[in-house]
Amino acid sequence: MTDRNLALLQRARQLIPGGVNSPVRAFKAVGGTPRFVQRAQGAYFWDANGQRYIDYIGSWGPMILGHGHPAVLEAVQRAALDGFSFGAPTEREIELAEEIVKLLPSIEMLRLVSSGTEAGMSTIRLARGATGRSKIIKFEGCYHGHADALLVKAGSGLATFGHPTSAGVPPEVVQHTLVLEYNNVPQLEAAFAEHGPAIACLMIEPIAGNMNFVRASVPFMRRCRELCSQHGALLAFDEVMSGFRVALGGAQSLYAQHIPGFEPDLTVLGKVIGGGMPLAAFGGKRAVMEQLAPLGAVYQAGTLSGNPVATACGLATLKELQRPGFFEALGARTRSLVQGLSAAANAAGVPFCTDSEGGMFGFFLLDQLPQNYATVLRTDSASFNHFFHAMLDRGVYFAPALYEAGFVSAAHTEADVQATVDAARAVWAGAHTPS
Repeated sequence: MTDRNLALLQRARQLIPGGVNSPVRAFKAVGGTPRFVQRAQGAYFWDANGQRYIDYIGSWGPMILGHGHPAVLEAVQRAALDGFSFGAPTEREIELAEEIVKLLPSIEMLRLVSSGTEAGMSTIRLARGATGRSKIIKFEGCYHGHADALLVKAGSGLATFGHPTSAGVPPEVVQHTLVLEYNNVPQLEAAFAEHGPAIACLMIEPIAGNMNFVRASVPFMRRCRELCSQHGALLAFDEVMSGFRVALGGAQSLYAQHIPGFEPDLTVLGKVIGGGMPLAAFGGKRAVMEQLAPLGAVYQAGTLSGNPVATACGLATLKELQRPGFFEALGARTRSLVQGLSAAANAAGVPFCTDSEGGMFGFFLLDQLPQNYATVLRTDSASFNHFFHAMLDRGVYFAPALYEAGFVSAAHTEADVQATVDAARAVWAGAHTPS
């Protein structure tokens, strides 16, 4: 049988760089042919060959209800009949903003945009404009979109300025970006001791999803908050992945349970708030957000911001998440998955550790959970690649990269979880069968 996925990839490569419109889709990290999706429903998608897969990426997080949820589908169809885009305000933008503000107390005002990159970039500009400062702190392994100032890797010494990780980013563009090690309190303190008066903001993924799944420790997060407050810098939470995915109140609500009065100054949102449509947001306290045009001097604009179809999709999604017991059930299903995988790995003698929160999870072929990017890099990529393709052959689709978190939806059933665990057990049994 002709592999239509391969045929489509070859066709795409003639017109699209690498044949894909976002690099991780190319399977470059794991090798092989990417799956071209024809359709999706519930917890599954079907590729160009008609093969069904249990989907654990869910469009990289947005599909928390599963694909094609009836209430969301109805809301989108109804909105589309009224018009695709107006370039003018709509009532639904206000409704979505009201819903987000209700669920995230740290946000008093917000601005809707079309992508997480746009939201992250705008947050940095707003923080600089509001504080009158230039320097920002980010952490190695955290991804905040592909804005020039954020495509940075760590320098060679303690709390040094970073170096561009992409061609086309001049060194002078990232000269104000400090890149630190995640969960490293002494390094954080040293950075503020040296640069405190010049730091506009500290941006962090509270649960990092682009070095697989690594959460910031409570002591580390407490120190982030304390140092930002002490030095007049803004604490910006990138919850593009974790927002409304790990808990109804986002990751910030989890830290507030351990740190009295805790909240970030700014929050970046995306993915779930759009329900699968291109939609993101950034928000915070009124005094900071009012620095944005047309009220203030910090300029930001977007033709498709607050798109009426996207806001309908996001609003319908957020309403479903507030049903009683939603996150309890989602978290239980996710834990069932990771515990089952862990038990299968342990039985086969495979180094394995895992963590999860709400509908987000990660696993590592390591003996202990990593606390930073350098430790994540110790994972045996060849073993992961073998596991990824063996699971793919058995109809289970994990992220095609070692450094990406996974996602469970409300549509995943216990039977899906069991099928996944059974497939993993078969893979590891085969890998350890003497030849």
